[in-house]
Amino acid sequence: MEKIEVKFGEWIENGFNLYKENFGILVLASLIAGILSVVTLGILAGPMMAGFLLITLRLFDKQEPKPEVGDVFKGFEYFLNSFLFILVWAVVLIVVSFLLGLVPCVGPFASVFVVYVIQSFLMFGLFLIVDEQMEFWPASMESFERVKTNFWPFLGLFAVSSIIASIGAIACGIGVFLTVPIQACILTVAYRDIFSGVSTPAVTEETPPQETDNGGETPSQG
Repeated sequence: MEKIEVKFGEWIENGFNLYKENFGILVLASLIAGILSVVTLGILAGPMMAGFLLITLRLFDKQEPKPEVGDVFKGFEYFLNSFLFILVWAVVLIVVSFLLGLVPCVGPFASVFVVYVIQSFLMFGLFLIVDEQMEFWPASMESFERVKTNFWPFLGLFAVSSIIASIGAIACGIGVFLTVPIQACILTVAYRDIFSGVSTPAVTEETPPQETDNGGETPSQG
């Protein structure tokens, strides 16, 4: 797979623009998704995140009719795979963090770094589940394959967007509903730029172009 260019400044700028243009719906949808994720002890975190990303994708694509706040519940259409995506990788992160945390001195720092690394590799997985109807494992592996082509810039993109998303926690945690959508918008812009042609190869194989000669005319048979 060819190395993917990480358009750092462009994706962040366009992500902020997407956020500003749709501030109301994004904050309200984030609030609903966050509250339901918390009160269900994370059980609905996957579907709620899936529904929220459906909204950001439709807003970016400028689909009509324009998505509404209630569309966050459409994430239930991807319940199983979004639930497994969050559950499986959350368990992996917890186990890895715990084990690395046992290492003296450098353990906590290594834990934070590895967690960011894993999350960076998976940053497009949930997008693929809702946009390409992929199962959670193939979606995770596809995200991994894309990110690894240019890992360090992708890690930087994810780290910066995560820092932006966490800024809202300063305001007693309530502000995360204002800042988390910014990260989602940045990653939405990046996802669309990278994966917009994800289905093209399959179509090309099914309908190969017909060879012609004689100035573009199909040669006669017989």
